[in-house]
Amino acid sequence: MSESYERERQNNARLDELSAKVSALRGVTIDIYDHARAHEVIDSTTDTFSSMGTQLKGSAGRLGRMAASGNKVAILKLSGILIGIVIVLYYTWRLFF
Repeated sequence: MSESYERERQNNARLDELSAKVSALRGVTIDIYDHARAHEVIDSTTDTFSSMGTQLKGSAGRLGRMAASGNKVAILKLSGILIGIVIVLYYTWRLFF
């Protein structure tokens, strides 16, 4: 009888060890998943900023061509946009600093 109790105790100890290993493995799996999600968000953000930069360059090129055409209305629009950007940046700067 004593031998069966000893085996039961050993089985319980090994079961506890296995449970601890499974918990550690679950934690590692969750960490890997979280890291992959964070990496996906970073890649998405990088793609968004890259796309925004390309669009901004295209818009600046169109504005430059518009101003180079010599059209008075186009030059006034470009001036208004530039003045508006400077004013927005100025008030944003004052808001935070």
